[in-house]
Amino acid sequence: MLAVSDSRRPARAIDVDMAAILYTSGSTGKPKGVILSHRNMLSGAFSVADYLDNRPEDRILAVLPFSFDYGLSQLTTAFVAGARAVLMDYLLPRDVIATVAREGITGLAAVPPMWVQLAQLDWPAAAADSLRYLTNSGGAMPRATLAALRRALPHTAPFLMYGLTEAFRSTYLYPDQIDRRPDSIGKAIPNAEILVVREDGTPCAPGEPGELVHRGSLVAQGYWNDPAKTAERFRPAPGQNPGLPLTELAVWSGDTVRADEEGFLYFIGRKDDMIKTSGYRVSPTEIEEVLYGSGRVAEAAALGVPHPALGQAVVAAVKPLGEGCGESELINHCKQHLPNFMVPLQIVIRPGDLPRNPNGKIDRKALAGALRDLFPENAA
Repeated sequence: MLAVSDSRRPARAIDVDMAAILYTSGSTGKPKGVILSHRNMLSGAFSVADYLDNRPEDRILAVLPFSFDYGLSQLTTAFVAGARAVLMDYLLPRDVIATVAREGITGLAAVPPMWVQLAQLDWPAAAADSLRYLTNSGGAMPRATLAALRRALPHTAPFLMYGLTEAFRSTYLYPDQIDRRPDSIGKAIPNAEILVVREDGTPCAPGEPGELVHRGSLVAQGYWNDPAKTAERFRPAPGQNPGLPLTELAVWSGDTVRADEEGFLYFIGRKDDMIKTSGYRVSPTEIEEVLYGSGRVAEAAALGVPHPALGQAVVAAVKPLGEGCGESELINHCKQHLPNFMVPLQIVIRPGDLPRNPNGKIDRKALAGALRDLFPENAA
């Protein structure tokens, strides 16, 4: 006998209903499930497709996992533009380049460790001719890597972007600004406002470091089953009109940035990543950029490890580019380009790739655990 059916009409899905839960990479803490609504996902897809000028004739190569918001973006932006998404589970970086050439790929997204590898390879003419744009997010692309890619792909427009899972994407630097501002993460994407504020929520002056706050339709609905963490990160937007009866929530990113006189933003570091040594707060990104600038390093990660005299000691792990790259050579290079308190106390040369998390980013937690005992004689 058939069960009696429920006569109630099924609930209709609307734009603010939950559509997906995407987990943060967990690079600085336990991964958190970010709740995205239908509105979040559509608004993000249309915004990114807008500034990338995605078209029906585009063929977008998806090599990043769809569990990663940046990876899922390749699929959603293709859908809203009526373009084709080509899925690929690659084994070696050269396979990516071969697929770009074979499939006539016009758009390619990757994270910095992958771009570092791709920049060291030869790009055939067919790949260089078809690739209309490339995008980078998930960390700063080293200047040397970007320069190598631009030499290999002279007709490809590079878009440098910044995003966080809690708001999908926040900023992009238009390609014609790269030569003027190679270190900038650009300005807000369409349909978003990006603020740089002090701890009390007041706006920072140009050049003054502050926290990046994202407001707009891409702001997620919080962390799944975690009201405490949600309250930490999703807070009232600064500068709201006091006449508004309902409080607008924004994402307080936890990332430190600064804006120049023209409003272009520059990433300084994550609060969780900042190294606290000898009374100074040091951005790992600045140290890594100097290491890449040596021309001897394929991958680099700077971090702090416990040290009773310094609080934290600055150390770095690197994968060398070619033979003959030694620790003393790299430390001397750092001494020429960094103040003393930022020079790594030790540089660990690793023959293979640095550890990755599931999203392809360098896994700083794993590295910190591996390097924690570098100074056992100083342990408290």
